Amino acid sequence: MTRAMGAAMRRIHVGNALSAFGLGFTVPYLYVYVAQVRGLGAMTAGLVLAVFAVAALIVLPFAGRAIVRRGPLPVLLAALVAAALGALGLGLAASAWSVLPAAAVLGAGQAVMQPALATMIVDCSSADTRSRAFAMQFFLQNLGLGIGGLIGGHLVDTTRVSSFTLLFAIEAAMFLLLVAVMATVRMPRSPRLEDAPTTSKGSWKQLLGNRAMVQLCVLGFVIFFACYGQFESGLSAYGVEAAGISTSTLGTALAANTLMIVVAQFAVLRFVERARRTRVIALVGLVWAVAWLAAGYAGLGHGSQEMATAAFVSTYALFGLGEAMLSPTVAPLVADLAPEGMAGQYNSAFALVKQLALAIGPAVGGPLAASLHAPYIVTFVLFSLGITYLALRLGRRLAPVQDQPWQARASRVVSRGGAPAEAVSAEA
Repeated sequence: MTRAMGAAMRRIHVGNALSAFGLGFTVPYLYVYVAQVRGLGAMTAGLVLAVFAVAALIVLPFAGRAIVRRGPLPVLLAALVAAALGALGLGLAASAWSVLPAAAVLGAGQAVMQPALATMIVDCSSADTRSRAFAMQFFLQNLGLGIGGLIGGHLVDTTRVSSFTLLFAIEAAMFLLLVAVMATVRMPRSPRLEDAPTTSKGSWKQLLGNRAMVQLCVLGFVIFFACYGQFESGLSAYGVEAAGISTSTLGTALAANTLMIVVAQFAVLRFVERARRTRVIALVGLVWAVAWLAAGYAGLGHGSQEMATAAFVSTYALFGLGEAMLSPTVAPLVADLAPEGMAGQYNSAFALVKQLALAIGPAVGGPLAASLHAPYIVTFVLFSLGITYLALRLGRRLAPVQDQPWQARASRVVSRGGAPAEAVSAEA
């Protein structure tokens, strides 16, 4: 990595932390703000959450093409300005007709930030440093969300609309501050697709022709559906209904998840960097299967309430361990599967898969968890084992340099030392 790339990467990481910090201020309190503080009711609050997902699904197919054609930085700056306007609009909105468009603008801006920042990380890293860069991104995102949520919780007052207006104003300020920070980034020159299909349809056809990427997207959908899609819907509903978990314990469980990520992220990185990527993902499936079994014990076992609480908190902690293993694995794999100049398109496609899983996951998991406790646990144990199966199957389609990038680095070092290339290949 050159000095210029290192300087750009530091600003990108600052940007990730600032955006997560701003989101942490408002995301946990959005439902309460719309339904109770503004008095617009549960239905409008539910529509606001749905609008976030729909807006993301609409803009992401176009975001990838824009990143490929224009570069990630201009797209990121436009997304940040849109997100800031949406946040300000939400803070000032007093009716359903004003809160829904503001939510759509904020949701669209947030959705486009993800693939744009991911593509910037790809452009500013090498194969040797990419896993560590994405691990740092995930670490800072969780740290920013946690700190933002903690500070935001001490600022809000459900009896004062002005306290929520302040929160949304701070969020908008974070996005605008990020515009100033990212505008100073000097991105390395990266390939642009001059000979690519001129239509979005053509670029998507090219992506869908990559069988390994299609398999990774299927695997990604199952990952996000079985984990993130259950955090704040199905799993929390199951905890309350089946395990008798209090709302304060839910907060403790979420804190345990964040703490595990913060503590384990760099501890597991050395192992992840030396293992096959698909085997790491397969191991995550097994870890999450154990997590769902712990949740099953919490709600379906016959132990004490203290044991049920410990098992439920352990479920969230085990999910955090799996997330720490995935962050330096999946995103770099998406980048390595992308042809030269297509990283933006591939990142956007994977973000679209994530949004679909996050939209469908709560709709399926919530009702199932609230009424059919045992089938809910069995279903997601099987989904977790499905992650293991799909990961091992994907490994058979990947080239060695994609599944084991550390071997390629070792081969280059040995070759420079004068060992015959045939010997290196035989050892690999």
